[in-house]
Amino acid sequence: MSTRDFIEKDYYAALGVAKDAPAGEIKKAYRQLARELHPDKNPGDSKAEARFKEVSEAYDVLADDKRRKEYDEARALFGSGYRPGGFQPGQGTGAPFDINDLFAQQGGSAGGAGGLGDLFGGLFGAGGQGTRGTTQPRRGQDVEAEARLAFEDAVRGATMPLRITSPGACATCRGSGARPGTAPQTCPTCAGVGLVTRNQGAFAFSEPCRDCRGTGQIVSDPCPDCRGTGVTNQTRTITVRIPPGVKDGQRIRLAGKGTPGARGGPAGDLYVIVRVAGHNLFGRSGDNLTLTVPIAYPEAALGTSLTVPTLDTPVTLKVPAGTASGRTFRVKGRGVAGKRSTGDLLVTVEVAVPHNLNAAARQALEAYAAAQAEDPRPQITAAVGAANASAGAGGA
Repeated sequence: MSTRDFIEKDYYAALGVAKDAPAGEIKKAYRQLARELHPDKNPGDSKAEARFKEVSEAYDVLADDKRRKEYDEARALFGSGYRPGGFQPGQGTGAPFDINDLFAQQGGSAGGAGGLGDLFGGLFGAGGQGTRGTTQPRRGQDVEAEARLAFEDAVRGATMPLRITSPGACATCRGSGARPGTAPQTCPTCAGVGLVTRNQGAFAFSEPCRDCRGTGQIVSDPCPDCRGTGVTNQTRTITVRIPPGVKDGQRIRLAGKGTPGARGGPAGDLYVIVRVAGHNLFGRSGDNLTLTVPIAYPEAALGTSLTVPTLDTPVTLKVPAGTASGRTFRVKGRGVAGKRSTGDLLVTVEVAVPHNLNAAARQALEAYAAAQAEDPRPQITAAVGAANASAGAGGA
């Protein structure tokens, strides 16, 4: 990417977000577009591939706070004064000037590879070394993948294989881009530097060499598998250790398991997004497990002992007499093992009302109702009585 391209490109528009969009919104927009435009989903679609590269380039800059700040400052500083063909002398200031004078402390000059090339060096992976351009080692991209776990595996932890398809160094040419048996040649235009200097009036621009695309090398006989790019989409299987207690939607970072770096740079990271299946008995609230157990009315009224399941061995739970429906009991240490402590099992009892009563059960309940002296709803009964009394007094 040339300096001119960098200034003219609107990364916010590429991702469809506002210039003041928070990092979370930028990430969400990128992930949605990346899923829609990924080459695996659009095989043979050159437009989708180009758009995928565009949004990836935009995200690489905007996802990094430092690079985003530099990009915003560059756009604000040069956006209004830049036109196709270069900065026009005197534009916006009323007098000619040499833009490289502003960056003399970088050690560059109008005739060298400094100036704007040094200013944007970090954005192009040059690390401030303007004369090396894009030939410096570059870190690989981060990769995201999903892992689907059973409820019990998320609680206890699991080791599982994960298949990932992502860009990687071509196995045929080992990333060189050249057909096996041949080798890339030093670019004669930039002498292997990867940068060329172009003068426009009073200004000099250092930009990636167009002949070698900033790599410093020319591939005259490209590899038939990667077509000279040195990169192919590859499927690999890695073993992932899922720690105990992970939650649905949690991201696990595996350092160095992403896309391999370019020119000897470090690999990116792999972020595994965990998707946890539900359970037919248990629910989860933080590090606590939840369980609902039905009990009969006599058990709630007279008290009982229940045997309730856990994810390990069953436990006995004492239900005292007079327990109301919906009461929750806590069984210590039978939840999810967290980083600092283990959660509990929360058991909620609900009184089950029978749908059909035989004659004997009906007679027993009618006898109970006649013998029951305690009013289970005294406040409501009192309010109804007061309302009836008021209505009677009014009628009199």
